[in-house]
Amino acid sequence: MPQVPASGVQHALRAGDYEAVIASVGATLRSLTYDGRDLIVPFDADEVRPSHRGATLGPWPNRVVDGRYTFEGVQRQLALTEPARGHALHGLITWLDFEAIDKGPDHVTLAQRIEPQTAYPWRIVVKTTFTLASDGLTQSVSARNESDGPAPWGTGPHPYLVAGAGHVDDWTLELPAAQVLAVTPDRLIPTDLVAVDADEPERFDFRVARPIASAAIDHAYTGLSRDDAGRATVRVTSSGGNGVAMSWDAACPWVQIHTADRPGLPINRIGLAVEPMTCAPDAFNADTYAFDAGLIVLEPGATTEASWRISAIS
Repeated sequence: MPQVPASGVQHALRAGDYEAVIASVGATLRSLTYDGRDLIVPFDADEVRPSHRGATLGPWPNRVVDGRYTFEGVQRQLALTEPARGHALHGLITWLDFEAIDKGPDHVTLAQRIEPQTAYPWRIVVKTTFTLASDGLTQSVSARNESDGPAPWGTGPHPYLVAGAGHVDDWTLELPAAQVLAVTPDRLIPTDLVAVDADEPERFDFRVARPIASAAIDHAYTGLSRDDAGRATVRVTSSGGNGVAMSWDAACPWVQIHTADRPGLPINRIGLAVEPMTCAPDAFNADTYAFDAGLIVLEPGATTEASWRISAIS
């Protein structure tokens, strides 16, 4: 029997000058190229996925502080999957093996089920479709609540975008967001929602495209400007003008930006994480914040969906 690679079953897609490979573990975008040029930081098929690179996140993206939350009056404790900071990170599906339920040369739909458990006692069916076309790679994620009671839900992707040669420091970022979520410097616990030009505009304000340079960012943004179709777009470009864009629909009012700071390691700042999110960090504790954290409460039998697209800038 053939050995399945460490990242799971591989689903290769092609459309025009685009090629992508989706790995079944975590419904992960393992590679994406345009005319042979990487648009995300890839990894090898037989490599255990580095952290959450390219994974699909749910039933929450980002962090649940201390792994603790209260929903409908019941306090629950999640496993602390980010030990250094003591939080529950990026949900429950990132290491589940998804099954292909539909596949063609330019698309694949994967499905998996979150089973009820002590810390998250709801059954959620998750489906995600990756489609390549002339405008890039579109991913949609849907969740259906098959439990008897309402369930908290959030989702998002975790790609590291690549604009071209070099590192994050060498690229230009355009980020149409007016507000940034301030966090504590040690554990990244949300504190307050502030204007991007309030305290450290040189670090956080990229509404007008400019070089990222040495800015260190691991923050969520909101207050997004959108086009007539309701889509927000982040653009990352190299000095030569090539680059990559990521856009998403109104289902995602937040986006996490991370400059992938890993001092002393070869992977330091090799890609810019751009993570559209249906909710804010720690949204499972939405009632404790003065701003709208965007938590989705999924009623029994209900389905919710969000989508995003990655495309080349030439």
